[in-house]
Amino acid sequence: MPQKNTPYFELRSGAVDTLHFVVKTPELDTLRTELAQRFEATPEFFAGDTVAIDVRRLAGDERVAVPALAEMLAEFRMKPIGVVANTDQAGWAVVEGLPRLDSHERPAPRASRDSEASAGTPAEAAQATPAPPASEASAIPSTIIDKPLRSGQQVYAKGDLIILDLVSYGAEVIAEGNIHIYAPLRGRALAGVKGKLDARIFCTCLEPELISIAGIYRTGEHALPPDVQGRSVQVRLVDDKLIFEPLGLK
Repeated sequence: MPQKNTPYFELRSGAVDTLHFVVKTPELDTLRTELAQRFEATPEFFAGDTVAIDVRRLAGDERVAVPALAEMLAEFRMKPIGVVANTDQAGWAVVEGLPRLDSHERPAPRASRDSEASAGTPAEAAQATPAPPASEASAIPSTIIDKPLRSGQQVYAKGDLIILDLVSYGAEVIAEGNIHIYAPLRGRALAGVKGKLDARIFCTCLEPELISIAGIYRTGEHALPPDVQGRSVQVRLVDDKLIFEPLGLK
């Protein structure tokens, strides 16, 4: 049937950019425990986000119950849209309502220096098409906040976020890009929340309740080293670890 032009809908090819939930164990109880621990401090972290269930890291004889896993992810407010599997896994991994997706993970940034690190994350950023050109990515303007943020306040930025005043205990600053804080950070800072692995956090006085990049986080319950606690610091992600580096600002 020939396609007709219509003002009511169009069928076009497009690109899908989503997160991968990379499964490394078939044990659902273990996954549930880890998810609860990982997102207890930030229950809204992936709320409403779509994810692809990626089973390619499982051993050849391992199988995970995909329907049950999808229900579990929904409990944590993620929305599974399909399964990424190799040819041998497709027979059991692809189930009704979750089609097989052809996708690949974004490359992680290269390491440069060793520093303090935290645990990894079950959700890893991935994309089905190449990243947009730099000119397109830079089109999103930075968000600037020049007032103190009190407990209970939250700021979300589609691009970079620049804070010029205190982020108090109980306040939360979230960005899909980088976060710059030219004041004490005593609340929570979450950068790269849509899976941007090369996002960074810069702060002139680091005293955080929680700090996170692309879902990998560290809480204030674990004391930072003296050379970064309360000092000017940049935080970046290397090989699923948070790296804290003094900036040497005076």
